[in-house]
Order: sequence, then C-alpha cells, then structure tokens
Amino acid sequence: MPHETNAAPQWALLARFAAVEARLGARAAARGRLAAGLYEFLRFGIKQGWACLFGGAMLALLLLTHACYPPHAALARYDALTLAAVTLQIALLAAGMETWEEARVILLFHITGTCMELFKTHVGSWVYPEPSVLRIGGVPLFTGFMYAAVGSYIARAWRLFDFRFTRHPSLPATLALAAAIYANFFTHHYIPDLRLVLFAVTAALFARCTIHFRVWHRWRRMPLLVGFGLVAVFIWFAENLGTFANAWRYPHQRGAWAPVPVTKLGAWFLLMLISYVLVCLVNKPRDFAER
Repeated sequence: MPHETNAAPQWALLARFAAVEARLGARAAARGRLAAGLYEFLRFGIKQGWACLFGGAMLALLLLTHACYPPHAALARYDALTLAAVTLQIALLAAGMETWEEARVILLFHITGTCMELFKTHVGSWVYPEPSVLRIGGVPLFTGFMYAAVGSYIARAWRLFDFRFTRHPSLPATLALAAAIYANFFTHHYIPDLRLVLFAVTAALFARCTIHFRVWHRWRRMPLLVGFGLVAVFIWFAENLGTFANAWRYPHQRGAWAPVPVTKLGAWFLLMLISYVLVCLVNKPRDFAER
C-alpha cells in the first residue's frame, strides 16, 4: 500500500486525531473493498468540510443573523458580521485550525475583493441594502471575507488532498490570465466584454492539465477544468444563500428575493480562477511525477 502524506499535522487540532483516524482506516480496509470505499467517501466529505471551514462559518453567520438578528439593535447587522468575521479569523489562528500562511492568502483576497466591490457597487451591479458604520463607500467591511473564503477553501483543499498536476501551465501565463480577468471585471462596463475570449484562453491553457489528488491511499484524478467548474457551481449555490440572507442584492432582487441567474456561473468561474492563481503563488504547483 502506498505511503500516505498526511496533511493533518499542519493543523494542531487535526493532528490530535491522526492516530485515531489511522486505526479507523485500518479497520475499514480489513473489512473489504466496499467498506474501504465507503470509508474513503466519508473521508472525502470530511476533508471537504474542513476545507470549507472558513467559508461555511461565514455563510452560517449570514443565515443566522438574517433569521435572528434584532432589527433595531444598536450595532448594525453588517457591523456585527464584520466583527464576527475578524473574531472568527483570530479564533481559527489561535486554535491552530488555520495556518498563518493561509491567513496571508485570505488577506490578499480580502484586499482584491474589496477593491472590486467598491467599483461594482459604484456602477450599480449590486447593493448592500442595510446600514452600517464599518464600511468603505457602499461596501461593508465583512464583504472582503466572503472573497477570502474562496481563497481559504482552495488553499486548505490543496494541502488536504495533496494536489499534484500534469501539464500545468506556467505561472507567468496563469498570472497574465488572472490579470486580464480581473481587468475585464472593470473594463466591460466601458468597452466590449471579453469574457468569451477569456474562456477560450482559459480552455487553451488548462485543457491538457490534469489534477491528481489523494483522499486516502490511492491517487485520483480529473481534468483541472472540471474541478474549476465544480467549485464555481458550489460558489453559485452559496451566493444564492447569501442573497437570500439579504447580505447583498442584485437589481432583479430589490423587490423580492429571486434566485441568482445561472449566467452568473461564468463570472464565478472566472473569479475563482483569480483565486486559484493567487493560491499558486503560495503553493507552487508540483508535477505528479514528483510524488
């Protein structure tokens, strides 16, 4: 059986359960292929849940405050969300549930996302309908953490699943693509939208790239473009919950909540690519042959 590189020691809380998990895995393997397959599926779900820890906590805060927050509280709901997000970040670091390296990635996404939010709210792409004090222009400060959650997920999943790649495009090429995507989010309000061109360039760069990941002992693989698409769908579902919780609203949702159009999947696909490339600056893509 191949030796497994376990990501658990990188998080102090998980490291405590590594020995217990190893015994559970050994018992499942001893009971045959079906039990081992079910255990690997369970392991996949737990790892995904751990990778989504920051984003899941933020989404839970949005829904909880939407349902329960006092409408006339002295502290505005958006400000409470900002303070809660900062507290959550500090708590994750103090408990060893997040690394300082991940925190730096989150900060980078926070800045990148907030800059885009300032522009998008200015041109009316969406609005934050509730009052707040902790804001810049029309953007409450908690919003940067929502962008950071995407980067946090990718960074954590990268370690947990021990990502390796075959035929990954060069870092300069992916950085140029990310810069073009980010610029297009601004410029398409004034010049023709280059989204289709960016999709084509993305396909050309990543069409031959395969991601290899390890849930347990065996390496699994899929086209990286498929992985990008799955993450974009997940973010789209999360965005529907976020708008339902009145965290922000698109123009078509101002009268009453309505689902976010499926066409937004393309925007999230491109935005997620920016997140992925920025994580690549921290976690250099390793060739599958290096395992």
